[in-house]
Amino acid sequence: MPVKFAVVMDPPEQLNPIKDSSLAMLEEAQARGWQTYYVSPHSLTYSETVIADCIPIKLQLNQEDWYVLGEPEARPLADMDIIIMRVDPPFNMNYIYTTYLLELAEKQGALVVNRPQSLRDANEKLFTLQFPQCCAPTMVSSDMGQLKTFQKAHGDIIVKPLDGMGGASIFRVKPDDPNIAVILETMTEHGKTPIIAQRFIPEISAGDKRILIVDGEPIPYALARIPAKGETRGNLAAGGSGVGVELTDRDRWICEQVGPSLTKMGLSFVGIDVIGDYITEINVTSPTCIRELDKIYNLNISKTLLDALEKAHLRSK
Repeated sequence: MPVKFAVVMDPPEQLNPIKDSSLAMLEEAQARGWQTYYVSPHSLTYSETVIADCIPIKLQLNQEDWYVLGEPEARPLADMDIIIMRVDPPFNMNYIYTTYLLELAEKQGALVVNRPQSLRDANEKLFTLQFPQCCAPTMVSSDMGQLKTFQKAHGDIIVKPLDGMGGASIFRVKPDDPNIAVILETMTEHGKTPIIAQRFIPEISAGDKRILIVDGEPIPYALARIPAKGETRGNLAAGGSGVGVELTDRDRWICEQVGPSLTKMGLSFVGIDVIGDYITEINVTSPTCIRELDKIYNLNISKTLLDALEKAHLRSK
């Protein structure tokens, strides 16, 4: 019997077939002869069991109409062999509700990746603090006095929200910056919302490296996202450009520190961000850059991932 492979994701018409990592996974699954389905998170329903509209999806990426959807099939999610949760942030309460429903499907026998409980537990900024040996000096607080003390101690810092993505609302605060008070007031909502502050890492000029980790093991190449001129953010969404680089010994050491915890938590596909010698984020919700690295290095990262998931599926039977 072919493997039944479902991707819980945003609507296909919102995705970029040239860059999207979820579509790379579906393309590999289709090449294997698996049954492939698109599932909207809004269709998840609990009534004695978790059901959803499982919509057959066929990719034909070399054509203008690059995907074809079949008729929705309302069926128990536990009928699926492998389910990948790939809904883009924001990580809000609707996202959390979706993970609770997927957790029920998991308990009913489906393999859900990444594990729903771990999606809730591993905030992409705060989870890095589980590995202090890999981090630059960091503070998390809503107390503006504490944050100002941190800034005075380290001079040049970066502050960002705990729920941001794509480089949104990231500020660099230099010594004697006259705007520090208003930046902290705005970001902490006048001391009510915690934010993260990190010592500025000047090696950002060489790129913010996205390292993909599959089943606890890193892909040997990373995408270094180089900030645009005049920028301190390397995010592609903020205008950065991607350059392929081999992992350094330090990169591999960081992956060795993080990898076992990812495996234990059922986080099978993760993207960590590394600047210089330091990890800055652990992306678990919807890591990207498969297409870019595949193209630069003639890889098939989705094959590596689906090989691992197929083995996990067979072990669960």
